[in-house]
Amino acid sequence: MPRLCRAVPNPPHTSTSLCSQGRQPSNCSSVPVLFNGAWRQDLEIHIFLSLFSWADAFGGELYSIVTKYSGSLLLQKKYKDVEPTLKIKEVDGLELVKKFSEQMESMLRRKVEAVERLVEAAEDADLNHEYNSSLEFDYYNSLLINEKDENDNYVELGDEFILEPNEHFNNLLVNTTYSDIQLPTNVYNKDPDILNGVYMSEALNPIFVDNFERDPTLTWQYFGSSTGFFRLYPGIKWLPDENGVISFDCRNRGWYIQAATSPKDIVIIVDVSGSMKGLRMTIAKHTIITILDTLGENDFVNIIAYNDYVHFIEPCFKGILVQADRDNREHFKQLVDELQAKGVGTVNKALTESFKILREFRDAGQGGLCNQAIMLITDGAVEDYEAVFEKYNWPDRKVRVFTYLIGREVTFAPNVKWIACNNKGYYTQISTLADVQENVMEYLHVLSRPMVINHDHDIIWTEAYMDSAAQSLLLMTTVAMPVFSKKNETRSHGILLGVVGSDVPLRELLKLAPRYKLGVHGYAFLNTNNGYILSHPDLRPLYKEGKKLKPKPNYNSVDLSEVEWEDQDEILRTAMINGETGYLSMDVKVPVDKGKRVLFLTNDYFFTDISGTPFSLGVVLSRGHGEYILLGNTSVEEGLHDLLQPDLSLANEWIYCITDIDPDHRKLSQLEAVIRFLTGEEPDLECDEELVQEVLFDAVVTAPMEAYWTTLALNMSMETEAGVEMAFLGTRAGLMRSALYVGSEKLSNRKFLTRKDKESIFTMDHFPLWYRRAAEHPPGTNIYPSFPNLCLSFSLSHTFLCSSSPLSFPVAVGVQIKLELLQRKFWMAMQQVGAPAITQRQFNLPRRWLHCSILTACLSCFDPRVTMYDYQAMCKIPYHHHSGARPLLSVRISLFLLEFNMSSFWHSDNLADAHKHKKHDTLQPCDTEYPVFVYEPAIKETNGLIECGDCQKMFVAQQIASSNLLLLVTDAACDCNIFPPVLLDAKEVKYILLLCDRMRSQKLRRRPDTCHAFHPEENAQDCGGAAELSVSLTLLLLPLALLLR
Repeated sequence: MPRLCRAVPNPPHTSTSLCSQGRQPSNCSSVPVLFNGAWRQDLEIHIFLSLFSWADAFGGELYSIVTKYSGSLLLQKKYKDVEPTLKIKEVDGLELVKKFSEQMESMLRRKVEAVERLVEAAEDADLNHEYNSSLEFDYYNSLLINEKDENDNYVELGDEFILEPNEHFNNLLVNTTYSDIQLPTNVYNKDPDILNGVYMSEALNPIFVDNFERDPTLTWQYFGSSTGFFRLYPGIKWLPDENGVISFDCRNRGWYIQAATSPKDIVIIVDVSGSMKGLRMTIAKHTIITILDTLGENDFVNIIAYNDYVHFIEPCFKGILVQADRDNREHFKQLVDELQAKGVGTVNKALTESFKILREFRDAGQGGLCNQAIMLITDGAVEDYEAVFEKYNWPDRKVRVFTYLIGREVTFAPNVKWIACNNKGYYTQISTLADVQENVMEYLHVLSRPMVINHDHDIIWTEAYMDSAAQSLLLMTTVAMPVFSKKNETRSHGILLGVVGSDVPLRELLKLAPRYKLGVHGYAFLNTNNGYILSHPDLRPLYKEGKKLKPKPNYNSVDLSEVEWEDQDEILRTAMINGETGYLSMDVKVPVDKGKRVLFLTNDYFFTDISGTPFSLGVVLSRGHGEYILLGNTSVEEGLHDLLQPDLSLANEWIYCITDIDPDHRKLSQLEAVIRFLTGEEPDLECDEELVQEVLFDAVVTAPMEAYWTTLALNMSMETEAGVEMAFLGTRAGLMRSALYVGSEKLSNRKFLTRKDKESIFTMDHFPLWYRRAAEHPPGTNIYPSFPNLCLSFSLSHTFLCSSSPLSFPVAVGVQIKLELLQRKFWMAMQQVGAPAITQRQFNLPRRWLHCSILTACLSCFDPRVTMYDYQAMCKIPYHHHSGARPLLSVRISLFLLEFNMSSFWHSDNLADAHKHKKHDTLQPCDTEYPVFVYEPAIKETNGLIECGDCQKMFVAQQIASSNLLLLVTDAACDCNIFPPVLLDAKEVKYILLLCDRMRSQKLRRRPDTCHAFHPEENAQDCGGAAELSVSLTLLLLPLALLLR
């Protein structure tokens, strides 16, 4: 590596070096050093001495262009003129979060009411239905609908089913008048249990439609049957996977399992003795994995393998239970796959260890504190195990024992069944892989009995998830309730008929806490009772695999402490999990623009719970940007006139008026809706009057810009001003104006300010990037409109934007400029300060000439380093790991111009993917840390030397006034290319020494409010026997690989 930042002696009239100012970093030397004992050519000295004038001249040119073509000075005057009429409204964060919470509670309550109507209809239909083992009934099978045979006739269960695209359902082809039926491949579609259940549940069709008419914001509604069929509204065409298999089973979904059972602590005991070799071990492993798939974040689990010895398959989890979140379940699955059969089985020790763990957790108030169960998976039991039950489980039988006999051998069946029947459990025999799914499901029916007998219809809400059934990558939550048989003759059996549910897109929920009410850096977020994120602007649930976006494996188990990681003592997390209402202030470092830069903000956090749910809501207001709202006094007549100007648009994703309920309003843009509301054409429109008033005020104040821009465009000189392409502005109310200085066909970036470039427009999720960047440079602390500063930045298309930035930040103005114009003005500035000997060719020296070491010197002497963390990164698996950080010079940039924030040289995709990878690389979730360099505005200039082996390279850097640019000058005589590129890596954080401690640690969580563990009337003798399966013959003929799916 080169030695960096040795101080340069100060010739007359030169600036003092950073090192000699006392701001010297550790790798700087204060010993004066000359270039080989003397200054180089007079021309080089002249350039270095002229640096300040050079930067000043160039900054003046930029300021002139920007102010002229953006019209910022005119806009400043217009806001100054109306300043006396402005009202300043202070935002009460605590009242705001309470208001948002109440609105969310009201919205979610409507979803609950829809589900309750479905439950009532399903239970009434079952009460009036008589089971008919010979029932024949045709229904709409979602796989077979609209399918025809070779004679052009509809196949059985595949009649005509009209499907039409519907925007409300992600533009999928749906039928909003009827539901249809989906079944997994391993369930026979004409089994008597299926036919009776489908026939009975036909009663839900009119309720589905009525619910949707009552609440047009409802999305998918469904009934998942305990027999395996899935009734979905609106009806869709279901497609099998590439192998022709439908693996989706509603009974494996989180909403079904959580609604069907209370929280549970489970110890899985698996026999790994020599007799379990071969197919038996394969079946046993598949059984364990299927059990793990029935667990959720409110459950706790561990796995013990036994032969001659008892061992925990994860040694770090010895003697404890761990939360059955996604990470732990997947970790267990990997370990299960490595199990090998050998030795002799002794189940007593394994049972003893399991009972001890469950008792210790119960006595300590840990775990789920509800159901406790042991799952015994074995091919036989010959020991005298009764003494174990007498000591640890009888007579109270607080722990249920479920037994799974593996293989076709029935010699040990009575023993294994006795264990289950004498411990309130259930016994099944699993002879083939096809038997696994149905047999594992039996334990859920047993655990649901107490709840069914009591007729306790608990309402459950799931963690965030992406709906594979609806082919959507949108995050959502589900509200679900169990459906019971109310027939008296089956009361003691506690028959669970299934679960009904409805999806709630989290995007719709967050519309009730809009960003425009929170300021440019403000946001709202939601988390669950377990501390997991439902919605947060820093939640990144997707990653790229090739060109395809895929959900990260752990996307729905990202903890609040991993996105609000400045909360080191977890004060915020603890308060929100406990459902408290309160306020907290924190100084935070916020990565922006895909991690290229970091903001230092003071955030005020306001939080409360959402009644009737396990969720908590947080609202963040950043000091200086979200504490106040400016309200102007504008008449409707005056504002309407200016709203109709052709250069004006509104943020179409914002909700000025509610247009998604009434079908007649759905085709209206938000601007059209606002105009109709103001003119009285649509009196039924419900609009946000405060936001509309802000829009009217902004429309009036910014109206003169149209004439100003038009006049400039008509009088432009294409010879001296070629390269100015567009002017634009945006206000906090989401209003935008723009004007073209060239024909649209000549724009260098035609996507800018269109929906194709989401970063450049107002969306529901964020303000435009240029608006946010302008907000990073406030001129002072007052909240009144004033525009003394300019913020100059460049986009990836090499156009330049300019924005004004008052603290209260009602407006940002900008221009889009070609890079060629910037270069031309830079060249002119060089000539103005008397550097005629430097040619245009020298200005366009190849990028490699500006070596990494020079930039490193600027980083070291100019910018303090900040370490940031990413707890949602994706890294390659260790055995072929490589760093994906890009070399420092990868950013396209002019030879002499550097943005203040040096982190823009860091690879912009690091936060999205953490590492670049080839198509065959395997990625896994990981934690990373990465450096960000932040410019210190107090430092206006610096200079130094780079040791480059046989020579020394001088560099001088100077801030360009009224911008966020640096002018960097260096001599070309010294070649530093002998040094390797300097990388700014995102490095994976390893926890080798603390691995077990991290894995065993249990974060604070709030348990569900209800528990249904036992009921005195339940029939404990209904404890299993011969397997009763409804398995299709085709499944039994499938290859082993498909069965394992």
